[in-house]
Amino acid sequence: MKASIAVLPGDGIGPEVTAEAVRCLDAIAKRYSHQWFMTEAPVGAAAIDGTGLPLPPHTLALAKSSDAILFGAIGDPKYADPALKVRPEQAILQLRQELGLFANLRPVVMVPAVVDASPLKPELLAGVDILVIRELTGGIYFGEKTRTDTQASDLCVYTVAEIERIARLAGRLARDRRGRLTSVDKANVLETSRLWRSVVSRVIRDEFSNVRLDHMYVDAAAMHLIRRPADFDVIVTENMFGDILTDEASMLPGSLGLCPSASLGDSTRGLYEPIHGSAPDIAGRGIANPYATIRSAALLLRHSLGLAREAAALEAAVDAALSAGVRTADLAPKGPAASTRAAGEAVLARL
Repeated sequence: MKASIAVLPGDGIGPEVTAEAVRCLDAIAKRYSHQWFMTEAPVGAAAIDGTGLPLPPHTLALAKSSDAILFGAIGDPKYADPALKVRPEQAILQLRQELGLFANLRPVVMVPAVVDASPLKPELLAGVDILVIRELTGGIYFGEKTRTDTQASDLCVYTVAEIERIARLAGRLARDRRGRLTSVDKANVLETSRLWRSVVSRVIRDEFSNVRLDHMYVDAAAMHLIRRPADFDVIVTENMFGDILTDEASMLPGSLGLCPSASLGDSTRGLYEPIHGSAPDIAGRGIANPYATIRSAALLLRHSLGLAREAAALEAAVDAALSAGVRTADLAPKGPAASTRAAGEAVLARL
């Protein structure tokens, strides 16, 4: 098949890890006789430096005209002041809104070869295979905000339609996995959570009779992710709770450098990125972990291009590289550690 892919490397280690994912996509194209048209454009701090905007119009236009977007990382210490009117992080929020990307998927899967990198006991991690689905475009992050010298407020708003669409996506994905869905809220305190629980219950009951739904308060979910993570299959939750829980869940495999993500909407176009940040302290040193970005490329193949076989081959190549002991510094704090390039080469060799 033919497909157009927008490549937005971003800042810090973004260009380094994205380069390895691009090489892997090229290898997949050659192995399976596909043709990708990959076009690179600036985003984040790199774009501000060049254009004054974190998401220049030509970058947005490229994203809208592509079949999928491979995204690196954004952020730079010189733009870290929250009081700044223009900041790199605005780019990702604008992309989500402009492209209608309302769901963030974060798979958390244990790789037995690196189980020792996790802070949890190995016996707690056996069989962990979780998919967390976070609602991206509603909730407290996008509500009306006020601030005076004496008080501040952030309004949390959810509509029935917003909850229905994320519940349907969660139902479809849970149905195709092990048929278990946990909806996380704070319905004992928040009205938005009471609406969330009511709508999710109705959608799953009426449209997904083969999915077993349970509800859990967010504080209990945070505890059980550490206490019994293998009990979870698919988790669906609102924006802020998902932001927090996915970072917690990312520690189960032992490193942010192993965790990919996909941001999806109603169409097949999606944005794919590692969940780690731009890590400016190690940028340019060639030691960043590219595995999460390569896994994000595998999600791109699966969800935007419908190439499940190719996605599985790329994921298997990452697992094989890790099983062969090719660990970057975050996974081998006592050394020896592979470079970013060497980790990419290890995946390519196993393709």
